[in-house]
Amino acid sequence: MSRPAGRRPLILITGASAGIGAALARVYAARGWDLILTARREAALEALAGELRAGHGADVVVIAADLAEAEAPLALFDAVQARGLIVDGLINNAGFSRTTGFLQTEPEAHEAMIRVMLTAPVALSRLFLPDMVERGFGRVINVASLAGQMPATGGDTLYGPIKSFVIKASQGLWLETRDTGVHVTALCPGYTLTEFHDVNGSREQVSSAYPAWMWQTAEHVARVAYDACEADRPRVTPGLANNVLAALGKLLPDGVALRMVAGHARRLGRI
Repeated sequence: MSRPAGRRPLILITGASAGIGAALARVYAARGWDLILTARREAALEALAGELRAGHGADVVVIAADLAEAEAPLALFDAVQARGLIVDGLINNAGFSRTTGFLQTEPEAHEAMIRVMLTAPVALSRLFLPDMVERGFGRVINVASLAGQMPATGGDTLYGPIKSFVIKASQGLWLETRDTGVHVTALCPGYTLTEFHDVNGSREQVSSAYPAWMWQTAEHVARVAYDACEADRPRVTPGLANNVLAALGKLLPDGVALRMVAGHARRLGRI
């Protein structure tokens, strides 16, 4: 269905301060969307907002939030409602990982991962989707990962399973919103050049373990995501090599697949 009549569509992007989130913000601004940007780092959001206003004439609202806090999704929804904003799109992008091993990671960090990457996307989708369906137009991108299509990796034990949940939940939402004008897409990038690996301390290991041709830019991933969501594809994995790996993850016997990801973990020094 067509975009809202008489106004520019508006999209909310979580984890928008850098990486894929910031790249998605640039793609949507370039295509005529206004934006709500949220993340913990308000200064980085304001810098991006200024860039998007100057470069694309977009209206941009910044709302700082920490989705690791249990009350954050509802507080974010209330902040949007209080401003009288109509949200036509939602990108659940915020995320992080811990690569020090399950037993070496504090329980509080595990809880934060689950809240940011699993609980918050579910809550935000439940809060914003009903109005999209009622208006007959909406776009939702849930940023998952190639890791969600592979056996879980030792040393980063929760990340893959959380992303598998995101993929399955997105597919369910895609089915539920068929023929409503709402498109739901799970984005499953592989290795992407962002600060994600700097934050979790694995930049040196992943850079030396995998050749340059396996890496993609955040800008490329964002463009693929936009096109896939517009085409109403329930899942997209950018890059031929990543699609081959995803297929192998499905087709190989468990024992073989687990040995494959164990080799991956050893190259990264995680097990």
